[in-house]
Amino acid sequence: VLFLRSFYGARQKTPSTLSRLPTYQSLCEAFRKFLYISKMVAAADSLVWELVKNNNSFMRKKSGKTSRSGSVRFSVERGNLASLSTYKYSGIANSKTIDISSTDDNRAALTLKTKKAGTSGKSGKATIALNKSFRRTAKTITGQAADNYYRSDLKSAALAKYSAVYRGNRAAKGVKKARAVKRGRA
Repeated sequence: VLFLRSFYGARQKTPSTLSRLPTYQSLCEAFRKFLYISKMVAAADSLVWELVKNNNSFMRKKSGKTSRSGSVRFSVERGNLASLSTYKYSGIANSKTIDISSTDDNRAALTLKTKKAGTSGKSGKATIALNKSFRRTAKTITGQAADNYYRSDLKSAALAKYSAVYRGNRAAKGVKKARAVKRGRA
């Protein structure tokens, strides 16, 4: 009611004012302006990590069977190269992340967070197709991670992840046989 009063004012509905009624589109635009919510303020990476480190929906906790083996916390979020729940590899807490994944057509893709990733979801990521030879792709990954001053600490983890994705894609294409899974102690 307040919105309509502010839009129409205190005018009476007479035949002359009915012809000047707003269109549906202008009414929707005015409503959007009325309910405008500003963008979320960006939080520091370390603060976000303190909030999500003990519990989040991407965490998988595996407890050891003995006291010597201990427990391990894995993470399945996008942007986490090592799938470990640590600040260094976190895709949630870090404003700059690197992710290497396999696509539907058995190729690899490199995904980086952009500056507007904090306020927008899908459009805050830049994806680079990795479909050249292994050496050229490794050079591309090194260039994006270290030479660009993006995340040089993740260079070796990114190359290791690409190597694993490359092996898996070759097995999926039938170029190379998949490795046999070892079962038990034998």
